[in-house]
Amino acid sequence: MDWLADAGQHEPNDANAMVLSTVDAAGMPDSRVVLLKDVGPDGLTFFSNAESAKGQQLAANPVAALLFHWKALRRQVRVRGNIVPVTTAQADAYFASRARESRVAAWASDQSRPLADRAALEAAVARETARFEGQDVERPPHWTGWRLVPDSIEFWRDRPFRLHDRLRFTRNDKGWSRTRLQP
Repeated sequence: MDWLADAGQHEPNDANAMVLSTVDAAGMPDSRVVLLKDVGPDGLTFFSNAESAKGQQLAANPVAALLFHWKALRRQVRVRGNIVPVTTAQADAYFASRARESRVAAWASDQSRPLADRAALEAAVARETARFEGQDVERPPHWTGWRLVPDSIEFWRDRPFRLHDRLRFTRNDKGWSRTRLQP
């Protein structure tokens, strides 16, 4: 938590950005940047479209890895674990906190599917904007969130001459064990 707070003070953009890695049906890895929206004792939470590539991959194989890299601090954190869906109430609450334009975009975008051209997306946004004129934009049924429940967390800190510090914490029956790793 201290590292995340430090990143918030020193990273110029999106200190909560993390690489989410999943695997597809063929076992091929797939990575993309998503934003961490909550962290607590139960895990790390992010939100997106359940019909997107990431959503389908998480449904088929509910495990993932996360990577935070804070270049300004010369630190990174790697997290691996199981994925659990957030509750409907949690998805609703977070969706309601988003900018109206982002909520409309969640209805307009068929995330990860082919798009004929930019004009088609802009037309979909205009259509959804008109549909929700004068009313609240409720959460689409395909828009949700997930929590990664960590099994392992590795902290990496840059040190001179590639003598970096690496500490891995692994969940076990008694809590967490700590292992120092070679750089």
